[in-house]
Amino acid sequence: MNEKDAVAALAALAQEVRLRVFRALVGAGPEGMTPGVLSAILDIPASTLSFHLKELVHAGLVGAERDGRNLIYRPSLDRMDGLLAYLTDHCCQGRPCRPAAARRRARC
Repeated sequence: MNEKDAVAALAALAQEVRLRVFRALVGAGPEGMTPGVLSAILDIPASTLSFHLKELVHAGLVGAERDGRNLIYRPSLDRMDGLLAYLTDHCCQGRPCRPAAARRRARC
């Protein structure tokens, strides 16, 4: 993932409703959910949900697939993993990460 893609994904997730929608879709896994189910579970009006799903699709975090008369929205787990990898690539400058309290105990 490049910086531009990471910024787009983070911008899409930097909104409360979109974050809730994305988390619900991640919880559903590859099976995904229809907008009707998402709307009912999250108590979000359909028009509001449609706007936020469009933003998540545009950021590449969610994909939509037609199944008969229904649209199924699925999380792009590869894109999510790519974002997490991008954010943690240079964590702790290549050294193993440990919480500060564990580092203090290790020095004692």
